[in-house]
Order: sequence, then C-alpha cells, then structure tokens
Amino acid sequence: MASTDFLKILVITFNCGRRLLKPAIFAQQLSDAVSGSQRPDILVLSLQEIASIAHTFLGGSYLAPYFLQFFLAVKAAGKAFENGNYIPIVTRNVGMTGCVVFVLEEHKSNIRWIETAGVGVGVQQMGNKGAVGIRFGYAASEETLELTIVAAHLAPMEDALTRRNEDWMNIVRGLVFASTNSKDTHTAAKQLATSDDSEPLLASNPESVNQRPRGIYTPTSHLIFAGDLNYRTSSTVPQPSDHLAFPKFTTTPADPHHYSHLLRKDQLTRELNAGRTCHGLEEAPIDFPPTYKYSNKAQLLAETGDTYAKWDWAKHRWPSWCDRILYLDLPAWMKAEMPDATIEVEKYTALPLTSTSDHRPVLLTMRVPLKAIPAPNEGQGGQDVRIQPPFEIDPLWREKRTVARRKEIFVGLLAYLFLTWEGNGIILALAVGVVGGWIVVRSMLEV
Repeated sequence: MASTDFLKILVITFNCGRRLLKPAIFAQQLSDAVSGSQRPDILVLSLQEIASIAHTFLGGSYLAPYFLQFFLAVKAAGKAFENGNYIPIVTRNVGMTGCVVFVLEEHKSNIRWIETAGVGVGVQQMGNKGAVGIRFGYAASEETLELTIVAAHLAPMEDALTRRNEDWMNIVRGLVFASTNSKDTHTAAKQLATSDDSEPLLASNPESVNQRPRGIYTPTSHLIFAGDLNYRTSSTVPQPSDHLAFPKFTTTPADPHHYSHLLRKDQLTRELNAGRTCHGLEEAPIDFPPTYKYSNKAQLLAETGDTYAKWDWAKHRWPSWCDRILYLDLPAWMKAEMPDATIEVEKYTALPLTSTSDHRPVLLTMRVPLKAIPAPNEGQGGQDVRIQPPFEIDPLWREKRTVARRKEIFVGLLAYLFLTWEGNGIILALAVGVVGGWIVVRSMLEV
C-alpha cells in the first residue's frame, strides 16, 4: 500500500541509443538500485532516441517492439519490489522522445484522469528533439493530487548552449495540455494515434474541460522534468590531448581526476543558477560520474564487471552530465498551510552502463506529500513560477504541432524506404514489379 502520508515516485531517464533494450539486464539494474527500500507507487520512464527516425516518426506498430522491452523489464523488476505488479497507464511519444507511466496494480483505481502533450524542437519543429508531457490526477483521500511529468531531449553538441536554452523556452511555450471532454475520450485517442502515439487509460481532467489550455506550469500540480538535456562541461570540443584530463576511476575527491572537478564546469548548474533555463526547478546533489559519452570499448565491456573499462570515454566529446532529473518544490502557500509537508529525495544516482547505449541511465526516487496542492488565495502566489511562468503559451502551438507531424510522417516514410532493410525490400519489390509489368505489356504489344 502507498504510505498514508507520502506517494513514492521512481523516475528513470535513459537515452536508448536507438537500439533495443536488454530487459533482463535493465531489470536487474533497476531492482539493485532500489533494493531494501519501499517499493515505488509510481514508476516513470523518460526515454530518448528510443529507435531510429524511421520507426519513431512512423510510430505505432513500428515503435511497439521498443516499448515492449521496457514493459518486460519493469514487469521483471517489479517482482523484486515486494512482488509488485506495475501496470502502464499511459504511453506517449513525439518522434524519438517518449514517456511511460506505470502504477502499482493495486493503486490503478487511484488514477482519476490523464492528460498528455507533445512538442517538437528539432529540425523544422519535428520530433528528432522535443518533449512529451503526461499529467494525471491521483486520489489522495477526498482530494486529487496532480502530477506533471515532462520527458525531454534538447539540442546536442558542446557549443549549442544557447540552442538548449531556446529549446527549453519552446517546450514551455509549446507543450500544452489541451482539455478533452470525457465523452470524446475514444475519439481523441484515435486522433492522437494518427499524430503522436498515445494510449490514454482515462478521460482528461474534468475540471479543465472548457478551460484555457494549460502549459507545464500550473498552480496545483507537481512537476518533474527528466531527460537527455545535453548540457555539457565545455563550450568547445576536446583538443587532441584533453582526454588525458578526463575523469578516471578514483574514490578520492582530492585526486585531480575525480569527476567532482569536472562537475564544477557543468553548464546546466550555471544556467539554472542564472535563471536562464529550467526556471524554478531544483536538482538533488550529483554524486555520480558523467553519464555521457562512453566509448565503444566501454559499451562492449559494460556487462563484464570490468570497473576500469567502464571509465573509458569517447575522446571527441567532453564527459558530461547530459542526463538529468529536476523537480519543482512545493509552493510557499502550501508550506504556510502545511509546515510539515516536504518533498524528500531518497536517491539520485546513475545506473550502470549497458552495451546498448553510450549514456548511463539516471534514476531518482522521491516522496511527495499525499495531499493535493491547494490553489493559492488572492495575493499568495506572488512571483511563484507556477503563477508567473517564464514564457507565455504559443497561441499557434496546435497548428505548429500538426504541421510538424505531417513532416515527420513524410520523413519517416522516406527513412523507412531508404534506410531500413524492410524498406529496401519494398523498393526492390516495386522495381521488380514495374520491370515485370513493362515486359508483359511490351510482349503483348508485339503479338
């Protein structure tokens, strides 16, 4: 059962490297990470580069095998969580970025409503980079606790700091949770399936029907922001000899090769403190090595137990903490009414490297009060980011997503036909058919 005072949430962000997950290995890593602690009530996966552009842009059945591996991993890991059985309540992707939310089977009836959102911030606003939002209501006694999850993937490369901050701005402006009338739930689901893949379990928030669309910030919701945010530890690529200064395996912080020295150069920490990105969000202290970019050698030896090999970095990228999980603290008006209410981070760590990705997954477990965040009374909100978001919602958000989705389907089809064996087979079959038809027609004309 969930605690009478807290809701325990486990969040994992993982750049999948466009490859199929190994469920057994991921399940073991997950169960090891939370061993000995209370099982989570909610389990969230923020996934980036789930599969190739062809499979993710087309979505649907093309993407299903990739999500299935995570379902199998969570099912296997759940058996280690006091034999917990986790049910996926919603799966959503925009291009290469996706999010899945699981809940303990015995708590499934506590899910009151679900809303989803998506925005692309990649080329031509397509989903090679972007964000997915899932917001749901969880029964808390006579109240409903709101939780907003955002899975994101921002611009890469050391010199793209400004672009990453712009991506954050565009997510705040374009990730909009539109109201859906409960009687139109099935129709809305079919419409979403033709654009961005979505599997809603329930209707959307009944209180938001006929209200203005809401962005990621709202006065009564918790907010968790997780993803490959791509903030680096340098604004320039490494020089030929810079790899000699990369972090090495050592447990002594005074050692110049200890990762803590490189962490001081983290772009996200600097931009966050300067108020240029992730406005109002907080992060637990980082006490794990960089999560990116590991060499091919490190990936090959990832599952062998060779500790030193796992610290082998790609020499053309600065090791960085690209994969992060941030959250929004309780608002001041709730703390004033409930002085004992706090958000408690139990663990913030990186899971071991796997052979399928050059990123390490990052895991956060936290406990939030099992109480709804009350709406502020007049004058209570002040400059709180929930009341005064850093950017206004783009009035053309829906039209832009529709246009971008059409481009994704076109690009996905081209990529599938020319960049996959299955697509090449289709082209070959068509070519053979055309040539064969031409031969038949020619022979008939010569008779």
